[in-house]
Amino acid sequence: MSCGDHHETPCEEVLARVYTYLDGELDQGGCGEVRQHLEECGPCLREYDLEEAVKKLVGKSCGSEPVPEDLRAKVLGKIEQICGEIKSAEAAGRSSGQL
Repeated sequence: MSCGDHHETPCEEVLARVYTYLDGELDQGGCGEVRQHLEECGPCLREYDLEEAVKKLVGKSCGSEPVPEDLRAKVLGKIEQICGEIKSAEAAGRSSGQL
């Protein structure tokens, strides 16, 4: 996804790091880049807000039970797979002039 505007950090890169940002796992520089981008980009901010709401809902529903590492790895793997499929479809659309 891209809003079409030029940003120092591209939309795709920010959205790929949203979960890491939400989990507090980015270094200070990475956090700054994501925050700056979210301040400038309404579509990414809406996506961030959605992901933050989902994370809070899951946290509330699951309580404080730790997530098994194998489940976490499977979910993250599936997210990466879907992101790759979306990027491939977008690239195919651009190359065929559909986007």
